[in-house]
Amino acid sequence: MDDLDPRLIAALRQDARTPVATLAARLGVARGTITNRMAKLERDGAIVGYTLRLRPDATPDEICAWTSIAVKGHQHAVVRALLGEPGIAELHDTNGRWDLVAELRVGELAELSTVLERIRGIPGISSTETSVHLQTFRS
Repeated sequence: MDDLDPRLIAALRQDARTPVATLAARLGVARGTITNRMAKLERDGAIVGYTLRLRPDATPDEICAWTSIAVKGHQHAVVRALLGEPGIAELHDTNGRWDLVAELRVGELAELSTVLERIRGIPGISSTETSVHLQTFRS
């Protein structure tokens, strides 16, 4: 990556739907350069997809849970499998007892059960612990 790639990634993080022409103008390069860079970042696995981000309060009926995950062996294959799970909104590397923490977002408890079953079936995951979000307190 040169200095253009991090700037392109930052712009896509702000709005992945920004038109290529707008990205090119903002970053001071040709449209073809942006198109080629995006294709290369996708091909190299730096960009693994484009996703929708919602405000936490945009879906009030959605169930949110956090699953702490212990991994045996190499974590890379487990992370790749988890990133393909549609019920996972975010995945974080952590230290301490748990190797990873996944934020889950689903529409109903039965769906949460199905997502957890798929997660537990991923080779390399030795144990999990899930906490369901009940309410948020703010000062």
